[in-house]
Amino acid sequence: MSAVEIILGIVLIIFSVAITIIVLLQEGHEQNVGVVTGGADTFLAKNRARSVDAFLSRWTKIIAIGFFVLVMAINVYLFFGT
Repeated sequence: MSAVEIILGIVLIIFSVAITIIVLLQEGHEQNVGVVTGGADTFLAKNRARSVDAFLSRWTKIIAIGFFVLVMAINVYLFFGT
């Protein structure tokens, strides 16, 4: 194994862990079903949740695209480089 392969492997592991953590931090779409039956959320709490969900959603897309590009780059490097 060369140093480039080790570095690319470490970066791939970091991307894998990051995307797993960000996906697990997101709320499910059925999270606020109990609100209809009597729970009361304030306007500020709803907007704060939306902004956090939007932030996590945006970063999920960015990290997923980076992960995909990295995997493709590693495969191209290993196929044509060696």
